[in-house]
Amino acid sequence: MSIHILALLRIAWWRTRRFPLLLAIFAMAVHEVPVSAQAPQSANQTQQRIARVESGLRFPRSIKGRKVVRMRLDDRMRHLKVPGVSIAVVDSFRIAWARGYGVLEAGGASPVNSETLFQAASISKPVAAVAALRLVQEGRLDLDEDVNLKMTSWRVPGNAFTVGKPVTLRRLLSHSAGLTVHGFMGYVSNTTVPTVLQVLDGQSPANSAAIRVDTMPGALWRYSGGGYTVMQQLLVDVTRRSFPDLMRTEVLQPLAMTRSTYEQPLPQHLTGNAASGHNPQGAVIKGKWYTHPEMAAAGLWTSPSDLARYAIEVQLSAAGKSNRVLKQPMAAQMLTRQTGTWGLGPSLDGEGPNASFSHGGANQGFRVFFTAFNERGQGAVVMTNSDAGSPLLSEIVRAIAEEYDWPTPRIVEKAVVEVKADKLTPLAGRYSLEVAPSTFINITVEGGRVFAELIGQFKSEIYAESETRFFAVDQEIDFAFSPAVRGKSAGVVISTGSSGNYKAKRVK
Repeated sequence: MSIHILALLRIAWWRTRRFPLLLAIFAMAVHEVPVSAQAPQSANQTQQRIARVESGLRFPRSIKGRKVVRMRLDDRMRHLKVPGVSIAVVDSFRIAWARGYGVLEAGGASPVNSETLFQAASISKPVAAVAALRLVQEGRLDLDEDVNLKMTSWRVPGNAFTVGKPVTLRRLLSHSAGLTVHGFMGYVSNTTVPTVLQVLDGQSPANSAAIRVDTMPGALWRYSGGGYTVMQQLLVDVTRRSFPDLMRTEVLQPLAMTRSTYEQPLPQHLTGNAASGHNPQGAVIKGKWYTHPEMAAAGLWTSPSDLARYAIEVQLSAAGKSNRVLKQPMAAQMLTRQTGTWGLGPSLDGEGPNASFSHGGANQGFRVFFTAFNERGQGAVVMTNSDAGSPLLSEIVRAIAEEYDWPTPRIVEKAVVEVKADKLTPLAGRYSLEVAPSTFINITVEGGRVFAELIGQFKSEIYAESETRFFAVDQEIDFAFSPAVRGKSAGVVISTGSSGNYKAKRVK
C-alpha cells in the first residue's frame, strides 16, 4: 500500500495488537451479488468457496516447523475491533461473489452489505488516473508535456529542479514528478475545508504543506498525493468542469460504478448506507468520516463491487476486449512500469500471466485494498471501516488467493534461531524514527522473547533469524539492529518490504 509513512507504520503495528475479545458478539450480516452477476458456477459451489475463505484467513508469514495458523473472519473482526468489512471477488473476468460483514457503525444494527459505501482513500488515485488517460487518448492532454502549458488557475512553481525537467502528467501518475506531500489527513466534519488551490499552496485552512518540486522530476520514485492533487487541478482546468462531475461522466457511469462518487463531503442522500470510520480502539471517529478536497488523491466513496468493475474493465481493456473508457494501447500503457514498480496509476507486480496491478488506501477510519491479475481475470477488493483493518486486508486476500489458486501472495516460511539472553539485552530500548522524530518504537525483552511496540499503540512479538535480525509473523516487517556498542544497540532499520526501509535511532 502507498500511504503516509506515519500511517504506514501505525497500520503495520495495528496488525499486532493483543486486544481481549469483545464481550458482545455482533451478528455477521450477509448480502450477496445476485447469481446472475456471478461467474458460471452453482450457488452451492459459491457458498462452499465463500465458507472456505471466511475460515481460511492467514498471516503473511509462518515459522518453519510450526503449523500454519488459519483464522476465522468473524474472530479476527472481534479481535481487532473492526466493525465492518466488505469483500468482492473477481474470477473469470466477472464478479464471482460479494458479501458484507458486521455493521456500518459500532453499537448500531445497520448491516454492511455489498452496496455499502466506504472511503476508498488512495485507491482514488488509480481510478482518477483513468480520466486523465482518457483525456490523453482524446488528444486533450499529452503524457509528456509540461503540465503548466495546460493549467490556467494554478501553475507548478518553477525552480532549479525543473529547468529542462518539467512536471509532466506521466510523472504525476507514476509518482516520479519530484513533488512533495505524501498524503493528506482530511478534515473533520463541520470544520472549514480548504479549496484545492489553498491545498496546492499550503494556505490556511489547509492542514498540509505547500505542494512543491524539491527534487529533479523523473529522477526517482516517491509517492506523492500532492502530485495527484496537481493532476486533479489540471483536469479541472482543461475540461472546465468540477472534478466529481468529470469523474462521474468519464469513468464512473461508463463502468456502471453506480455506487461511487468523488463528491466531498458525501451527499446526504448517500449517507444512509455509508460506513462510519473507526479508530483502533473501535470507537467512531469524530463526525463519522473526514472530508477530502484532495479528491483525486483520497476522495472516492465506493463499494468493493464497483471497484471490482473498475478492475475488470482495466483487465479487459488491456486485452483489447473492451474500450468503454480506455482503448487497448492506453490501457497497456497504464499497466506498463514507468518508474520502479509503478504504472500510470496502480502499483504493478509479477510478469507475463502472473502480472498484476493493485493499490491500497488509508484514510482516517478506513483501510482498503484491491488487487487484480492482468491476464488471469482474477482479483479481489477488501474494504474495512476501521484504522485497525489492515491485518484483515492481507489475511483475507491470502485466503482468497488460496481458494482461487492465485500465483501470489504466498505465505513465506522463515526459520527462527535461538539467541542467548545476553545478546538480546542490548536491543531493548526506545528508538525514534528519523523521518518522524516524535514517533517512537519501544523494544522490550521479556523472558527471552523480544517485543516491538509503536509507543501509544500495540505490542507484538518479533522472532530472531540472527543475533541482530528479527521479523514479525503477522505482518511483513523486519528489524535489523546495529551491533551493540557499550552494551546497547545504537539503532534499528525497519523494513516494510516494497514500502521501503526506515531508520530509527536509540533515544533511551
